[in-house]
Amino acid sequence: MTAETSPATRAPTGAAPATASAAGSRLPVREDLAGLEPYGAPQLDVPVLLNVNENPYPPSDQVVADVARAVADAARGLNRYPDREFLALRADLASYLGRESGVRPPVEHVWAANGSNEIMLHLLQAFGGPGRTALSFAPTYSMYPEYARDTATRWVTGRRAEDFALDLDEVRARMAEHAPSVVLLASPNNPTGTALPAAEVRAVLAAADDVPGGCVVVVDEAYGEFRRRGVPSALELLGEHPNLVVTRTMSKAFGLAGARVGYLVADHPVVDALRVVRLPYHLSAVTQAVARAALAHADELMAQVDGLRRERDATVGWLRDRGLTVADSDANFVLFGRFEDRHAVWQGLLDRGVLIRETGPEGWLRVSIGTPEEMTAFRDALVEVAGL
Repeated sequence: MTAETSPATRAPTGAAPATASAAGSRLPVREDLAGLEPYGAPQLDVPVLLNVNENPYPPSDQVVADVARAVADAARGLNRYPDREFLALRADLASYLGRESGVRPPVEHVWAANGSNEIMLHLLQAFGGPGRTALSFAPTYSMYPEYARDTATRWVTGRRAEDFALDLDEVRARMAEHAPSVVLLASPNNPTGTALPAAEVRAVLAAADDVPGGCVVVVDEAYGEFRRRGVPSALELLGEHPNLVVTRTMSKAFGLAGARVGYLVADHPVVDALRVVRLPYHLSAVTQAVARAALAHADELMAQVDGLRRERDATVGWLRDRGLTVADSDANFVLFGRFEDRHAVWQGLLDRGVLIRETGPEGWLRVSIGTPEEMTAFRDALVEVAGL
């Protein structure tokens, strides 16, 4: 990984060590954190931002007005702590999932937090920890090892197949070898866009049943709404598997990255375990109000998804027509390559005002799907830089 995409990079030469303050006094920073820099993609002021898989379309004026009214109503009670169990929001999320996936879970099977990042942290706090192992299969989301690190959970990765699908023999072998308490699988996978067929999820769950002490299988569907028609959600398997967890977010398809709302669906005992480790009143009254107001406009916000799917498929076809290798994508981004010097291509695009992501296996780049105008700018810049 490059410094920009590494989940935990060492401090640059000449930087002050993490164990010393500006005044020179020493701080007892954990040894495994010494010299590390915070995770994060570049936040640069350029005309075309296609690097962090955001929805390029802002909320409509009507959505903004309704969110503002909901926040104003919540503000009148800010002298009181928020609803600790946020049952109204959980009911709204369950109703939305019923429409989106055909699976409407019981309210007590839904949990929410400040972005899917906090959802994952809750899961590792509850089911990971010292002496336990979390397992995934690379390439995959670069924050997963950070959740493990922050909860003192041992982190292990197996490999994916050449086409970025799961290699089920590899899955079974690594699960038998490491006996993980948590398996993390993104579907669609980040950064590859690869979706998991239901049969593969079932195969992983079957292997999890053989892990001594039990194993929770987490299917991270942060980009689930962008999956191609006919590709099922792992939500359909929840009734058969009490150790399955399916996570979602309102950051991507809903276009609410700034609101920081993630959620999951799992059996009631899983949710009860998360209620133990969450901080008191972790979901503010304002966050709950924003999420509920947005969910009331779910149909309008989801109307953008079909257009982004079409733009994604057109981008895949355009890149392949120019001789590039492109991973099949069910997400709102595309992984493409392979370049002898991907950083030079990334920099060339940036010099032309287009920011994409230098991530994934060596030689690959990832572009988020933007508006038609933004994608035209990306294509024009790539033709110039790569000589396509």
